[in-house]
Amino acid sequence: MWPTITTRTLARTNRTVVVVASISFEVPDSLAPVFPAYEERFLFFVLSLLQQPGSIVIYVTSQPILPRIVDYYFQLVPELNTPDVRQRLFLVSPVDSSPRPLTEKIITRPRVVERIARMIPDPRRALIYPFNTSPLEGELGRRLDVPVYGPNPSLAHLETKSGSRRLFAEEGVLHPCGVEEVTSQDALVAAIERMRSERPAAREVVVKLNKGVSGLGNGVVRIEGAEDRATLAERVRQIRLEDTDADAEAFFGALGEEAGIVEERIVAQSIRSPSVQMRCGPGGEYEVLSTHDQLLGGPHRQSFLGCRFPADQAYEYLIVAEALKIGARLAREGVVGRYGIDFVVTQSPSGEWRPYAIEINLRNGGTTHPFLTLQSLTNGDYDPQTNEFSSATGQAKYYITTDHLEAPEYARLTPDDLLDLLPRRGLVWQSGPQTGIAFHMISALAVAGRVGLTAVGDTPEQAEQLYARARNVMDEESGRI
Repeated sequence: MWPTITTRTLARTNRTVVVVASISFEVPDSLAPVFPAYEERFLFFVLSLLQQPGSIVIYVTSQPILPRIVDYYFQLVPELNTPDVRQRLFLVSPVDSSPRPLTEKIITRPRVVERIARMIPDPRRALIYPFNTSPLEGELGRRLDVPVYGPNPSLAHLETKSGSRRLFAEEGVLHPCGVEEVTSQDALVAAIERMRSERPAAREVVVKLNKGVSGLGNGVVRIEGAEDRATLAERVRQIRLEDTDADAEAFFGALGEEAGIVEERIVAQSIRSPSVQMRCGPGGEYEVLSTHDQLLGGPHRQSFLGCRFPADQAYEYLIVAEALKIGARLAREGVVGRYGIDFVVTQSPSGEWRPYAIEINLRNGGTTHPFLTLQSLTNGDYDPQTNEFSSATGQAKYYITTDHLEAPEYARLTPDDLLDLLPRRGLVWQSGPQTGIAFHMISALAVAGRVGLTAVGDTPEQAEQLYARARNVMDEESGRI
């Protein structure tokens, strides 16, 4: 099937796509309430797929999607809001609210698997589109006799923090000073001592669990002024965690189980965190799909909150050049599917930018669904040579997106409340000029006071203005201000 799975033709060739946006890895328990909303993030992708007459989408979620949310997505592309298109979208749910991965919920229910199989007219022209791949997705693919569009789980070591650092070193990609495969507090102290011999001016280090996601497996240790081992060991015990719901004992327990890394915390007067999204094919192909500047928050600004598209042209070519080295290696390793590479870039007083590779994420990340949203709503394409996206009419497009438009007061609103106020307050997508706002993760509103959105403009400034207006309206309607 691979020759037809490209950026330009993914939505234009008849096939059946089984969307299973399962988070099939360990995440903090605090995220459990928003799992159903995370599973809905690829609904924009559905609109793109259904543009091809004859294509079928089977969209599986833990809990049934509210019909009005489905209606909202179809209203964004009025020409798709037809009986024919709606009849080619099949919504399947095991109706299971437990925090287990969605794919596990499916494969433990043989009749759900059989129901999905009956909906696939030709397995030879079908694929499973996952959020990430694990043995669970492999098992589902075997039971349906359908390929999984993602990297084989046997390659997961390449996206661990230690695996990423080793790959960067082997491919000559600049990355922070650090040590891999740290498994205890004592080993962490010894690793920091080794690093100080190389980087004596380092003030802080970041400790990262090998399988941490979105920065929540990170902690910061201040090493400035810790001149002896005893003081350094005390500083390690005082680690400041990015996940405010976690504690140091649990963190070090996880470090012993899965290992991790410690690396210098890059600091500079001007510092940013861009990323590059890529894809590899089974024949050794690899390509750049997009670039973004990440929006980070949390206690130490290491938690992913959203992103701007595209990355700043001032350093875009630098991160793409390094990403292509990494992409070539991943292609040789046999990786298939989409993935992202995170960087930190610093600017010198003379204005020169310097990129540091931070990690590889072999999955659809937080930058994937907003880019698919842009493609679905504008029917446009990204040009990696210019780092620009143009709509079908040739207009350049920019966006700012987040999964974290949130406040405790927002929980006063239900999904119905939000859908009622959007047209009244002008928070809509305008299909004529192809600018405006598209919401996602709507079902997380009442349970977590959180929603996502993508604000698309013809200029970066217009996208920022739309985003700011959406936040102001949410604050007003929820009574926050």
